[in-house]
Amino acid sequence: MTDSWQAQARLQFRLQGGGPDAPPRTTYQGGATAPLKIQRAFQQPDGRCELPLLHTAGGLVGGDRIGVRASLEPGSRVLLTSVAAQKVYGSVGRSRQAPQGRWAQQELEFQLAAGSDLEWLPQELVLFADGLFEQTCRVELEPGASWLGAEVVRLGRSAAGEGLGQGRWRSQLEIRRLQGPASRWELVDRLELGGTSLEGDHGLAGQAVFGSLVWVAPEPLAAAELEALASLCRDDRAGLEGEMACGPLDQGLVARYRGPSSQAARYWFTRLWARIRQQRGLASPQLPRVWPFQETPWLAANS
Repeated sequence: MTDSWQAQARLQFRLQGGGPDAPPRTTYQGGATAPLKIQRAFQQPDGRCELPLLHTAGGLVGGDRIGVRASLEPGSRVLLTSVAAQKVYGSVGRSRQAPQGRWAQQELEFQLAAGSDLEWLPQELVLFADGLFEQTCRVELEPGASWLGAEVVRLGRSAAGEGLGQGRWRSQLEIRRLQGPASRWELVDRLELGGTSLEGDHGLAGQAVFGSLVWVAPEPLAAAELEALASLCRDDRAGLEGEMACGPLDQGLVARYRGPSSQAARYWFTRLWARIRQQRGLASPQLPRVWPFQETPWLAANS
């Protein structure tokens, strides 16, 4: 079949300028092929580049493949996000040529030079009944680089009484720290949700929303410091529905959500984002202009 989208966005970020009264600014060069589109970049007060990506086709169907590749030069700071929630339509049983369905795929590759800082915070993904979606994310960090990534996925349009059916969601995250000619794994995380794992206690336990957040710190933190951060992040669950857990990595933090509310997942992860910025002594985050939040999610983080 030849009617599938094969789209790419390639981005390169670098640090420029700066002076006595202004921080250095991160700028970018790059381009994208349809249906991906790079929106207008915004400079945050601390010089971080906020760059939204838009998928203009209205959703993914089986066989679609999109990729985002970004490289950050030394010292650059970036927030990458998406303009809207990503929809993935049903595939299983929809075609005589491929009754078993076809996978929609997303490939992410991030290369972070020394001292750079990337926050990858897209809006949620909605997987329709009988949809098949697979994502791979590979991150390479040089010494002193930091990566924060989050994803929220709704499996089936539960508000319309729809489950995932025969659909499946897969995610593979690989984070590697480069140390001269050697390297070490910060995290390898492979997940698949579908079938019996939607109902089992070790899966979603009948819930419709799953979320994951991972932070890899620029430098090792003491165990007591990481545990104190994780404890504050657990406190930030206050007032939100669903099950939320977090704990330290060797050099960072991982958090999981399962529950009925994508809003609750987004709110908790946004609070964790603020906690991590505070831990690093960075400016408090500002909500991206393209996010649809109608209320402030910061309440617990600022208490």
